[in-house]
Amino acid sequence: MQGPADSGPPPSPFDGKAADLILHTERPPNLEMPARYLSHDLTPSEAMFVRWHESVVPTSIDERTFRLHVGGLVDRPLDLSLADLRTRFEAASIVAVNQCSGNGRSLFAPRVPGVQWARGAIGNARWTGARLKDVLAAAVPRAGAVEVTLAGLDHAPLDATPKFVKSLAMARATDPDVLVAWAMNDAPIPMMNGFPLRLVVPGWYSTYWIKALSNLEVVDHPFDGYWMKKAYRIPASADANEAPDALAKDTVPISRMNVSSLVVTPEAGAGLRVGVAAPIEGLAWDGGSGVASVDVSTDGGTTWGRAQLDADLGRYSWRRFRASWTPSQAGAATIMARATSIAGESQGTTARWNRAGYMKNDCMRVDVRIA
Repeated sequence: MQGPADSGPPPSPFDGKAADLILHTERPPNLEMPARYLSHDLTPSEAMFVRWHESVVPTSIDERTFRLHVGGLVDRPLDLSLADLRTRFEAASIVAVNQCSGNGRSLFAPRVPGVQWARGAIGNARWTGARLKDVLAAAVPRAGAVEVTLAGLDHAPLDATPKFVKSLAMARATDPDVLVAWAMNDAPIPMMNGFPLRLVVPGWYSTYWIKALSNLEVVDHPFDGYWMKKAYRIPASADANEAPDALAKDTVPISRMNVSSLVVTPEAGAGLRVGVAAPIEGLAWDGGSGVASVDVSTDGGTTWGRAQLDADLGRYSWRRFRASWTPSQAGAATIMARATSIAGESQGTTARWNRAGYMKNDCMRVDVRIA
């Protein structure tokens, strides 16, 4: 007896997202990108990971009535429509890695609380929009402006829950690379990734990349809201490192991404053959200086050799690296990659730890079998 024809995987219940994304939580939606999408230099929009903090997220927005409010310590408060943003301001595009601060959190030992991401809370895309500095300039910030607070349309069911609001110092907010983006990979941003507007802060972790951006407020003091003063903070020490039994007393808000890499091919547990060339491929990125080099080891970090880098898509983009290895003997082997940035920062081989599970960037280890 023949069953019904296979129609493929069921559609995703999350607007615009691929059905095979890994669901961590439904309220708020938190979806991880499967490793197979790392073969793309630009992450398909339907595969970009999803990270929300408040459980009530927008599921439909009327583009005709939507407005971006710009207010606070300014001479000309603004309520900008999407058409205003597209016509009043010069459009700019940038390729940039979008990475959750907790990417790799499930790999921390001892374990830490939070969304247990593996390595798929990351993606790379071309973002297009207006420069934030131009939008702020149109509002004419007054003397004494110190920071800009950033808020979106998501919210919690209870008013007592702190709204997800972040802030940027004026010096960072007026960096010409920071965008109020309306497009991702030359198409509207998916609803789950921040439609109709998303702030793009290239080189920084995506906690600042506010989705469904709706409100900018210029303030004359450092913002001390919960998500800056209490959450998303790291030890004020080298590499954000601390010990479970000796937590750092001084912490600072997380910001710039550290240099890191992923081995994409071969996958863990893959079977290789003695005398047969095996491709090694992966991705490397940093916080905006660009990738200078990647070294690859096939013996667990004892010896290293230089990999070849693919075309540079920009200093905020990840960069693909490639190498070839012909195993000479059967048994187990461990493949590793170590990236170095143009700024001179390199990955370490020893895993670091912090209480929030942020900024994991020790060299990835991929164990394979050789026969």
